[in-house]
Amino acid sequence: MTPRRFRSARRIPAALVALLVLGVAGLFLYDLAAVRADRPAMAWRRELAHRLEVHTPADLGVQLAGGVLVLAGVVLLLLAFTPGIRRILMMRSPDQDADHDADRDADGDADRDGDQDAAGAARPPLRAGIGRKDAAQVLRDRAMEVPGVRSARVRMGRSRVRVRATSHFRELDEVRADLDAVIAVGIEELGLVHPPRPRLRVRRRAD
Repeated sequence: MTPRRFRSARRIPAALVALLVLGVAGLFLYDLAAVRADRPAMAWRRELAHRLEVHTPADLGVQLAGGVLVLAGVVLLLLAFTPGIRRILMMRSPDQDADHDADRDADGDADRDGDQDAAGAARPPLRAGIGRKDAAQVLRDRAMEVPGVRSARVRMGRSRVRVRATSHFRELDEVRADLDAVIAVGIEELGLVHPPRPRLRVRRRAD
């Protein structure tokens, strides 16, 4: 089972919307209470009622206001349904790692697998993630271990990792082959749910 991505708390948008709704609701409640107490309605509500009587949906101002409200609604829906926190890459859970190892070694005991499944069903799912910058730093350190690599830059994306290395000795093809193998092992050791595809670029150091 693939763990769900971490979701952003969206504290600032939620607080702004809550304050806006609270302020509008408070104004309406105050005005309604004032009218119930035989006091005149507030001037802004009388003006709003008058404008609603005069203006029709065909008016340009009404259409612009409606467009702004629709756009604001779409933005809020996107904030509500998108996970956010794109800088965090999801990692495999221990159960997924066990399944991953079992695929390579299918000689496990059936009773032991049943016990592990029962234990996994009893405990809550464990989620883990690693930041893009941290993952890039790990791969950069691995790239610097390759003989002939003098410097390396790594940019980590959700679906692709770009590695740019500078070599000061050895043939570029040899450095690229070793770097490709090291980066592939490094990506595997990160244990990501969706491992990115590496894209390497090796060049000679300019003197």
